[in-house]
Amino acid sequence: MSTAMDSSTLGETLLQQVDGRQRVVIEGVYPEIDCGQFPIKRVTGQSVVVEADVFADGHDSISCQVLYRSDTERDWRAQSMRLLENGRWRAEIQVTKLGQYRYTLEGWIDPFKTWRHDLMKRVKVPQDLRIDFLIGADLLEDAAGRASGADSLRLADSARLLRGDSDQESKVEVALSDETAALMDHYPARRFATRYDKELIVIVEREKALFSTWYEVFPRSCAPEPGRHGTFHGTFKDCEAWLPYISSMGFDVLYLPPIHPIGRTFRKGKNNSVVAQPDDVGSPWAIGADEGGHMSVHPQLGTLDDFRHLVSKAKECGLEVALDIAFQCSPDHPYTREHPEWFRKRPDGSIQYAENPPKKYQDIYPFDFETPQWRQLWDELRNVLVFWIQQGVRIFRVDNPHTKALRFWQWVITSLKEEYPDILFLAEAFTRPQLMYRLAKLGFSQSYTYFTWRNTKQELTDYFSELTHGKTSDYFRPNLWPNTPDILPEFLQVGSRPAFMIRLILAATLGSNYGIYGPAFELCENAAAAPGSEEYLNSEKYELKHRDLNWPLSLKNLIARVNQIRRDNPALQSNRNLRFHETDNPLVICYSKSTDDHSDTIVVVVNLDAFHTQPSWINLDLESLELDPNRSFQAHDLLSDGRYLWQGKRNYVELVPESMPAHILRVRRRIRSERDFDYYL
Repeated sequence: MSTAMDSSTLGETLLQQVDGRQRVVIEGVYPEIDCGQFPIKRVTGQSVVVEADVFADGHDSISCQVLYRSDTERDWRAQSMRLLENGRWRAEIQVTKLGQYRYTLEGWIDPFKTWRHDLMKRVKVPQDLRIDFLIGADLLEDAAGRASGADSLRLADSARLLRGDSDQESKVEVALSDETAALMDHYPARRFATRYDKELIVIVEREKALFSTWYEVFPRSCAPEPGRHGTFHGTFKDCEAWLPYISSMGFDVLYLPPIHPIGRTFRKGKNNSVVAQPDDVGSPWAIGADEGGHMSVHPQLGTLDDFRHLVSKAKECGLEVALDIAFQCSPDHPYTREHPEWFRKRPDGSIQYAENPPKKYQDIYPFDFETPQWRQLWDELRNVLVFWIQQGVRIFRVDNPHTKALRFWQWVITSLKEEYPDILFLAEAFTRPQLMYRLAKLGFSQSYTYFTWRNTKQELTDYFSELTHGKTSDYFRPNLWPNTPDILPEFLQVGSRPAFMIRLILAATLGSNYGIYGPAFELCENAAAAPGSEEYLNSEKYELKHRDLNWPLSLKNLIARVNQIRRDNPALQSNRNLRFHETDNPLVICYSKSTDDHSDTIVVVVNLDAFHTQPSWINLDLESLELDPNRSFQAHDLLSDGRYLWQGKRNYVELVPESMPAHILRVRRRIRSERDFDYYL
């Protein structure tokens, strides 16, 4: 009895939720992240390729379309989908405005397509088609009522012809013409159409979210000369003097670590010593002192006006300033006095400092995102970001976002983008893949990656195949860093200058976004604090540095050349068409990138051994490169300007790490001119 009642109730509910005349099913929609819970990402001018399984009972023909609009538009725009195979449909839509787009799908039984399809079969066998033409005439008249102007007249004329006394051949010609089919597609009969039950979202950001080149520098180390007993504390004005140097290497983002007052309580000394000397400057990530907190600048760097001037001068040099946002406090931060409720207390009443056992960070207090006053905390942290946006900053590198509440990031990024759609966020999160991917889903424009520790051919191939293919690529944009102030990888420690060259070329060509911590990188600094450690000896995080930017072995010229290659070749400005190619040497990796139309194709070959010359035969996947195996092509090395004539998939390379451990080859196809002269394009 109970089961019957429950079943009846369920059945009644189903009847109330559906129209039984809606026969089309829509499922398997792509792209769709976690059942539509999160948006996909694109930049202005990019396309969104939408696919879905659309089918129905019986043998009637189906039509379907993608409906889409920006959030500034009220009306939906429609893009017809085309059938691929086995009920899989595809359409491509363009997103041209910053902000948010919505898209969904609609499918319906198409009576005209069904009628036309059947008529094409019937005309092959002699028979009386008068009833068929009358059915078609009804369909055309119905469409004429939906159309307007000349289209309505053409459809009405065609309907009259099918009803009239014209010969069968003339009627068939009109009924099956491409013009009639196109008009009927434009004015479809969407009776009992099925609308997909979700409106999916695309977040559209500016192009720098997809293609950017970062340079990290500590302004306090930009003083023009060392002091008598140490190094002078650099200023924002000193940093301005570095702008032509950074710009000359082809960077377009100048990333500054925290620029705020630094706490004195439990200040760290040189090499992360727990005991600081009176002249030790401390870590910039220990934010807050009597001079102010997250909305103040360190007085030795200059004033807020000086910072705004730096932002303006950087723009003149083609550089955009990115600011580090670290939501944590030193014990001296004004928040610890004004809002002690925002911090977690220990049993003795003291504030809990940051720990990563066995490491202790007594100079840093993390916020307690479980505080009963969480909403006030969220509002204040949002105010911090708004403050720096108002100073001209539009790019933020966020320190350890995975240690803060995930819902906070979703709220703050979403709310800020509604007001400032051009802002970008880079997540510095070396943590579990699930957390890294979740942060990207929540709104971070770019993300740090495990590239720093991927060294072998197999590791690089597997990892970048994961990042650039499948659903991950719709929301996770990698930003590749060979080094950071926190990380001096073992490969750079032991490989000397060739290792830096190898990792530079890999980062700059595997990823459309990459960055270096300079000038430590171009000067090939590789002394570690201790064996097995990834910390720099005499780390800049805890002391001022003064460097000779004109060191004869500096990589600045190579960096400038590589970045120029990136700017000149659209293939390197995206990750979508990355393909790996076989080599017969495990120490040589080969991969390619192409534009969608293959007007620009780049093949990169890198020696992964920093110590020895490595030869290899490479086996190019000619089909993916759209190369004719029977025609030669030119491989133009953009690093050395050497030109090689290759043909077929199997070609030989030999790479010497001390001189140049890589080729960046632009594929130039053989073209026959009108004068019977070959040239390569």
